Amino acid sequence: MKLRVLVLTHQKIELPTSLKGLSEKEIAPWKTEYHVVNTLKQLKHETKLLGDVDEVAAIRTTLFDWKPHITFNLLEEFRGEGIYVPYVLGYLQLMRQPFTGCHPTGLQVADDKALAKKLLRYHRIPAPDFAVFPRGRTIRRPRRLSFPLFVKSSTEHGSAGIAQASLVTNDEKLTERVQFIHEQIGTDALAEEYIEGRELYLGVIGNQRLQTFPVWEMRFEKLADGKPRIATERIKWNLEYQKKHGIKTGAAKDLPDGVADRIVKLSKRVYRILGLTGYARMDFRLAEDGKLFLLEPNPNPDLARDEDFAESAKAVGMGYDRLIAKILKLGLKTNRG
Repeated sequence: MKLRVLVLTHQKIELPTSLKGLSEKEIAPWKTEYHVVNTLKQLKHETKLLGDVDEVAAIRTTLFDWKPHITFNLLEEFRGEGIYVPYVLGYLQLMRQPFTGCHPTGLQVADDKALAKKLLRYHRIPAPDFAVFPRGRTIRRPRRLSFPLFVKSSTEHGSAGIAQASLVTNDEKLTERVQFIHEQIGTDALAEEYIEGRELYLGVIGNQRLQTFPVWEMRFEKLADGKPRIATERIKWNLEYQKKHGIKTGAAKDLPDGVADRIVKLSKRVYRILGLTGYARMDFRLAEDGKLFLLEPNPNPDLARDEDFAESAKAVGMGYDRLIAKILKLGLKTNRG
């Protein structure tokens, strides 16, 4: 069935007709939009890209004028804030407009890292111990929380504000990093127990019936000795830095017996506890003693053709066109308002 698909993005972009002659660096900021839009066109769907969305009125006008069958959600923020995206999806629900990815309630809970961690702790999901440091309050470490600690935003994703300095080993450094998150990122800060070990990911797709992809791993092949193996903002988004330090992701190899099965079972439990829909990526740490810890659930992860989620889907025979088609189908079934 040919569909009218409205693609929503927070970016103001005009996609080129071809990538010929463009460098990886030039393509990187909008490659997800390019891959999704071009695949939708290859699937014979009529596609309209609505970028730089910061007013609901612009969405409303397009819905009434163009009457899309479904909205493909690629929003990472709304008016500069990631926490506002669930409200945009809530508006789409009120308008009875189907959309792809996670529904607003699941997205809102998962995006609030502290709330998600409290809920998952209640259900005894293994995760690092943590504390939240709200803006405008005295920074005081709870006695139960011991160093080293990893400090990050309580709501922002995509490794925003994460650097080597995010790993702290004393109260002075903790205060400095919490203040950095408060002042530079503009959110509350979350400090959690740092788990030394392997960084593992698992892709999950589905609504009621869930399918998982192979366990994926971020490898740090050339990072200097003594530097913590953490997915900093530079490691995640700086192509030159990735190449220089041998940062690669791919299918996890030589996992201890039973670990892959534990990751799959835990991921499905977390997905259902948080009420997620559409698709998500679960981030884990495997400690040297074999203990497994959930770091974060990530609804609506990056959908670029060459990123972890699509690559792990490809590893089980779900090519990129099939992946995008499945995401559309799940959105049409579930997110109707």
